[in-house]
Amino acid sequence: MKNNLIFLIVLFASCNTLTDDINYPITEKDVVVDTYFGNDIEDPYRWLEDDLSTETSNWVDSQNEVTFNYLKSIPYRDKLKSKLTSIWNYEKQTSPFTKGEYIYYYRNDGLQNQYVVYRKKDNSNSSEEVFLDPNKFSEDGTISLTGLYFSEDGKLISYTISEGGSDWRKAIVMDTETKQTIGDTLTNIKFSGISWSGNKGFYYSSYDKPEGSELSEYTDRHKLYYHELNTDQKSDKIIFGDQKEKFRYVSGNVSDDNNFLFISASNLTDGNKLYLIDLRNNSNRIQIMSDDPTTDEYVVDNIDETFYIFTNHNAPNKRLVKTSLNNLDRTNWQDVIPESENVFSVSSGSGYFFARYLVDTFSQVYQYNYSGDLVRRIELPGIGSSSGFYGERDQEELYFSFSNYYTPGNLYSFNPTNGEYDIYWKPEIEFNSDEYTSKQVFFESKDGTKVPMTITHKKDIILDGSNPTILYGYGGFNISSTPGFSVTNAIWMDLGGVYAVPNIRGGGEYGKEWHNSGTKLNKQNGFDDFIAAAEYLISSNYTSSNYLAIRGGSNGGLLVGAVMTQRPELMKVALPAVGVLDMLRYHKFTSGAGWAFDYGTSEESEEMFRYLLGYSPIHNVKQNTEYPATMITTGDHDDRVVPAHSFKFAANLQDKHVGKNPVLIRIEKEAGHGAGTPLAKVIDQYADIYGFTLYNMGVKRIK
Repeated sequence: MKNNLIFLIVLFASCNTLTDDINYPITEKDVVVDTYFGNDIEDPYRWLEDDLSTETSNWVDSQNEVTFNYLKSIPYRDKLKSKLTSIWNYEKQTSPFTKGEYIYYYRNDGLQNQYVVYRKKDNSNSSEEVFLDPNKFSEDGTISLTGLYFSEDGKLISYTISEGGSDWRKAIVMDTETKQTIGDTLTNIKFSGISWSGNKGFYYSSYDKPEGSELSEYTDRHKLYYHELNTDQKSDKIIFGDQKEKFRYVSGNVSDDNNFLFISASNLTDGNKLYLIDLRNNSNRIQIMSDDPTTDEYVVDNIDETFYIFTNHNAPNKRLVKTSLNNLDRTNWQDVIPESENVFSVSSGSGYFFARYLVDTFSQVYQYNYSGDLVRRIELPGIGSSSGFYGERDQEELYFSFSNYYTPGNLYSFNPTNGEYDIYWKPEIEFNSDEYTSKQVFFESKDGTKVPMTITHKKDIILDGSNPTILYGYGGFNISSTPGFSVTNAIWMDLGGVYAVPNIRGGGEYGKEWHNSGTKLNKQNGFDDFIAAAEYLISSNYTSSNYLAIRGGSNGGLLVGAVMTQRPELMKVALPAVGVLDMLRYHKFTSGAGWAFDYGTSEESEEMFRYLLGYSPIHNVKQNTEYPATMITTGDHDDRVVPAHSFKFAANLQDKHVGKNPVLIRIEKEAGHGAGTPLAKVIDQYADIYGFTLYNMGVKRIK
């Protein structure tokens, strides 16, 4: 037995005593039949989609009773919770930003459910004060702060809150000096920030409130409103979205000089149209900046009537261009930062642009002036991920953060004039980064594609195939999985576990081509990449099937659901979180139809229907099949990926699965898709996830 790991690996005998005692609730079947292109598809658990019914509520309670009885019986569950609580109890802080006379920043003293907003005068000698404490919004921490939006002079703020994790928001206006609320609370705001026009009012977006459940009913017409201070929300003017052409996602942003309103409108999560309103003449005339919904564009900044636009038009890896008010047509766009072989994002601050390139998932940052001249490459503190480098145009100092999988995020103050930076803030955490290492490898997927994966663990592990390993993936929506520190991952590695993240197709790590190669009729590529990653870890003796867990959330939950139903023997534990699991009906709920760029829909063609049916996790659970130990996690207030996905998947698994492995669903009350979940709930959740994982890998005790 290895003595260098904290795990004491003791394989159980032929049975798992906890599993033997599980009596799953009986989930009634009430078969509904849908017909797609002449094919009848049964949906026996359609009734679980009704989140307002007593029957669904009772089912949730009965499933939770079984799940939590199981989890409470894991012998080291409380010890895991204690370890998580201990390592989490350190001060955490975000990068500061300047508004008006103050520097603002978020900080958590350690175990606070929500981060507190602090501020201090914009000089080094001033003392800090609490500006806004979300922990006072509710006793249990389930009301969270989701955004801060300042007026032009910084004397007013509109902040948004979420109740129970819902995507529906409320907006509250406050005087920043007196901290007194002004006017009424705005309601029914969704998928929207706040953009002030001077100091008199602001723009926001929302849908008409659904007649049925606000957590699951279909929404497809997003509208941009203008709210004038000290007026009733009912009188708010619709600026965009009530035209004949409807859009599912609409946002409005006012330029820093308050002269222009930029409007983005789209029906899918990929691509948008871009419009402009000249606010100087009190006109609502909408001018087209880009009328192509297949490309992504947004305005980064403007100087007078010159606009700087970040786009992937004729540039799959993106570029920064400029144009002018009297020459908005794309034929007049001029490159400022041209496309390169690496995909990048861009920010602005102190009169410069900062391009953050992804080079095999690691950050490289370059500073440019507004003419597009390279000022310098910024030498980062190490190999990992950097964020920040944004602020006001006249700001003399900017801030950025840097971290990787085993290095907690440090904050740095950056001088844009000379390129020098210093440590601004460093966390004090009970975690010794020197004991850990990360390695990037490239493995071959099923079709021969080379896929990168970063593997992180303690330096002294032995590659003998017995290391408990979490393989985490996402692979969708052009989102890149980049190195970053997580307390939950830290505790897993501190216990001796391996944490591996492959950058599978469908993500944005290598630009548009990489994204497209994992979408629609190519979606299986991402699943194949994930399977190949697991096989690499096993063949390289990092782990074995008995010690492998796969995990992912949202689109990553789909990934886990698809892979565990395609290759149930490959892993010991499956952990799909808030997953998209019913691929024939995902577009029927809330704004799910917007995901069609990545997935396609079951109604658009017979070919797409058959393809979706071929991997949809709910529809590919086979009778009398042994599946890995599975714990599905979701929240009862998740109105992005509605919990019905998880409910129906759990019911189907419990009905058809055979063998000793438990199949459970853990449903968090007063929680949504994940953001804003109070820390106490997060700690409880990960104690359960890790306890469930280790116990089903045969770990009898932990130190």
